[in-house]
Amino acid sequence: MTTATLPPMLAELHDVTVRYAGRPVLDHVDLSIARGQIVTVIGPNGSGKTTLARVLLGLIEADSGRVRRMDDIVIGYVPQRMHIDSSLPLSVRRFLQLAAPRRGREIDAALDETGARPVVEADIGSLSGGELQRVLLARALLRDPDLLVLDEPAQGVDFSGQTALYHLIGEIRDRHKCGVLTISHDLHLVMAATDRVTPPSHHICCSGEPESVRIHPEYVALFGPAASKDIAIYSHSHCHSHDLAGNIVEPENDHAHHHHSPQ
Repeated sequence: MTTATLPPMLAELHDVTVRYAGRPVLDHVDLSIARGQIVTVIGPNGSGKTTLARVLLGLIEADSGRVRRMDDIVIGYVPQRMHIDSSLPLSVRRFLQLAAPRRGREIDAALDETGARPVVEADIGSLSGGELQRVLLARALLRDPDLLVLDEPAQGVDFSGQTALYHLIGEIRDRHKCGVLTISHDLHLVMAATDRVTPPSHHICCSGEPESVRIHPEYVALFGPAASKDIAIYSHSHCHSHDLAGNIVEPENDHAHHHHSPQ
């Protein structure tokens, strides 16, 4: 009898507590991310989501508990906010060259992968929310990461663009065999685009597959009864692609239809 090989663990928090001014922001939190997994930490503002990501990244230290990261792990990080002055004469290509000098072919490949190649010569400050997120994702991919950490990746992106962005994140996970940690407050789309959902609420109260988490009593207490009843979990079957504005671009000679069907 053979035992299935488990994917390697990339990062793990065990019994982690973080306090600000004596108040626990994270309270005895456990979290693990394996290669090939998409794990989403989801919750309202003030629930400790970004603090959890910063602990995992090593940007802040926990007051207690244990943080373990795979030896020589490479992490690609897409921040929640990046303010860029619209008057700054900095093209997307030059912006990426600052992060990856002398890697022109890799820059073009990363932009192709994230769908941002059309804006390569545009000023970085002139991009829409969706365009900027794809450029930032390309910058993270230039690190060839074992783990992608995405803090509110759909912020400033319209609904159709969000759908395309989460689909892209899933494709990147499949192609690069990396782990993905997503920080979000977007209940509707994230629930369909992740393998495991974890609402922190200072302590992690429930964790598991999206369908089981949304009916958990602690989840209902955190987000309210409407969150459990009203969320439709979607499977997004792409027989088309989206442009940078989120508009559908139908493939040529393809008569297949697309759908967004509630499960």
